[in-house]
Amino acid sequence: MSRRDTCALVAWTALLALATHSVVRYRWWIVAGYVAVAAVVVALARTARDDRDTPVPRAGGWVPSAALAAVGLVHLGLTPFSYVSASTLWVVQLTLGVASFAVAGLLLPGRGASRVLALGVAAAGAVAGGALVVVGDPAPRIDVWVILQQAADALGRGESFYGRRWVGSPGISDAFAYLPWTAVLAAPGRWVAGDVRWAMLALVLVSALAVAAVGRWRRGGVAAAALLLLAPGSSTLVEQAWTEPTVLVGLAVWAWLLRTDRAWWSVVPLAVALAGKQHVVALLPLLAAWPRFGWRRSVVAAGGAGLLVAPWVVTGFGVFWHDTVLTMLRLEPLRFADTVYTLVLNETGVRLPLPLVGLAVLGVLAAAVVTLRRRPVGLAGLLTWCAAVLLVANLVNKQAFYNQFWLVGALLLLAVAASAGALSGPVPPRGRPERRARPAGPPAGASVPPTPSGG
Repeated sequence: MSRRDTCALVAWTALLALATHSVVRYRWWIVAGYVAVAAVVVALARTARDDRDTPVPRAGGWVPSAALAAVGLVHLGLTPFSYVSASTLWVVQLTLGVASFAVAGLLLPGRGASRVLALGVAAAGAVAGGALVVVGDPAPRIDVWVILQQAADALGRGESFYGRRWVGSPGISDAFAYLPWTAVLAAPGRWVAGDVRWAMLALVLVSALAVAAVGRWRRGGVAAAALLLLAPGSSTLVEQAWTEPTVLVGLAVWAWLLRTDRAWWSVVPLAVALAGKQHVVALLPLLAAWPRFGWRRSVVAAGGAGLLVAPWVVTGFGVFWHDTVLTMLRLEPLRFADTVYTLVLNETGVRLPLPLVGLAVLGVLAAAVVTLRRRPVGLAGLLTWCAAVLLVANLVNKQAFYNQFWLVGALLLLAVAASAGALSGPVPPRGRPERRARPAGPPAGASVPPTPSGG
């Protein structure tokens, strides 16, 4: 595993440990830690190169196992936020910690045959931890869960979930603040098993499979998938029904299709991700600037997202606009969110003006676009830039919470997997085989030495 991938895993571990501890408390040093991680991620993005011109990475050495062992220690030493009983929460921590250590052992160098088993153990740990919190907290006191449950019921009846009032919501009660495919992807959990959180857990599992596939099932890719499944704070993510898995699954499948040279097919899951949450649109300029995806596919993906959203727009544009745009703009700052915005607000009482916030995001976005246009950058570099843009956007956000930082971490893991799955040498376009010069043969009549066996 390269030095860049090692730095990415260290940054990921620090990011998720900080995010886990941040729920639900504000600490200035957590913000400082986020800023330090952001500096590392931006530096990694700026130094990225075309992974098609790098040698095929080795199995990964001890770094993946060390990262998983560190995650195990975080699970055992850092108590995540939860509404379940203390005894159940300890079982969750123990389950995820033991699973992390077990996968770390299975992925040690020299155990290449254990990769499938390692991913299975990670999946079993994630499912067990998720099931414990869902069963242990059947009705979490958070507006997201209430909204998604009732939105799934409305969708099942063929009704719009925009412009509704949510019964029993402890927070937002008069808006569905997400784009519609968040509800579409979460609803099967409610319809099949009575709770949208089962769908969220299933989406994380599918995303992990896509991460491993992006890494071509090599040790680095499998380790990245296992880290996603066993991430610090993942039990809180599932228990609170936070919606980032509905976005990640689209981005992960998009990356896998790109890796398998199906760039046009990758437009479909990207459109689904764009139709799920508003901030994914910030990644479109990066994808348009990246020559291996390009502006044409980006436009088609945006158009596809528009078609996926259209049924809710044309049947009630006013309520759709209120819920997805005005509600987000009018939300009050979350005083216990750990961002630069809330740090300034909590320490000085000053609210950062919107133009300044926008300038910070546009600055890193512009740097990403310029880099992607001016020099060759591989899929791993593109994904690192995507993580950097969303991380900076989170840091100047008035509402960013664990789930937004979890998505940034997931993109970093996708980048590590992409690096692990990189090919040596350029990949010829699909359907157009690469032409190779015919090597000159020996002169007529010359003797040809035998080819040594095992070469």
